[in-house]
Amino acid sequence: MLMMRSPSSKTSPLMPEVVSTLEVWGAEVDVLYPDEMLTCLGNLIPEHDLYVLKSGSEIALSVAGALDAAGATILNPHRVAAACRDKVIATRVLAAAGVPVPETYVTGHAGELAGLIDEGPLVVKPYRGTNGQGVHVVWDADQLDDLASSGGLLFAQRYHKPEGRDRKIYVIGGQVFGVKRVWPARSYEEKLGEPFTITDEVREIALRCGEAFGIEMYGLDIILSDGCPYVVDISSFPGFKGVPQAALRLADYIYAVAQRVLDGEPAVEALRADGKTPAEEATR
Repeated sequence: MLMMRSPSSKTSPLMPEVVSTLEVWGAEVDVLYPDEMLTCLGNLIPEHDLYVLKSGSEIALSVAGALDAAGATILNPHRVAAACRDKVIATRVLAAAGVPVPETYVTGHAGELAGLIDEGPLVVKPYRGTNGQGVHVVWDADQLDDLASSGGLLFAQRYHKPEGRDRKIYVIGGQVFGVKRVWPARSYEEKLGEPFTITDEVREIALRCGEAFGIEMYGLDIILSDGCPYVVDISSFPGFKGVPQAALRLADYIYAVAQRVLDGEPAVEALRADGKTPAEEATR
């Protein structure tokens, strides 16, 4: 398990339960914290049948990439995790797969967005951001001055006023779960949210996202606006908070993937004849 140690204030029982369940089932599990380790790249070779990339840190992602280059099997695959981490790539992959996403723009100059605001507000966010940090709803061009001073790439999407609470969609091995959550969540109980019934439309959208990236375990943020769903984010390994028996479901899926690897089968069945997913093509 490639993980990042959480502060005590954010401790979640999920991953410790996943690890203990796998061990009860006979798996040998090593928990690695790349951010706290000194890694000699010259000596970095795969030592495990399967690496589970849970951490979203830059160091963990890079170490996973180095392991991938050395022939390791990563869950989810490094290229996919890297694509999901980059909102520019992820949004394009989803749009190309027919997934409904807001109109999206990328620029290095805030002034380029001014003309778009005449048609309505924009949501501007870090293209590699997480947990809703740095998200701004821009209603008029004057607000762009503050964004211009920050420099770097600006990722902007058309703002659609959401109906009700945030909707988190989680997929584990083809099973789709929905959780409504207040934002920002201030406690672990609020992060658990409230389950809601997945409509056929949302289920189809969720599964199409997985097909686009060639993965079976992931999370989505979906907003409903005027009755229309829009996917605004995707994560290759979210927290799965609020999913019933999440630890058991994750352990079962990870165990099954590891067994496939031991049997010489692909960790995830290829969804295209050439063995590449749209996400892998986008990161080439």
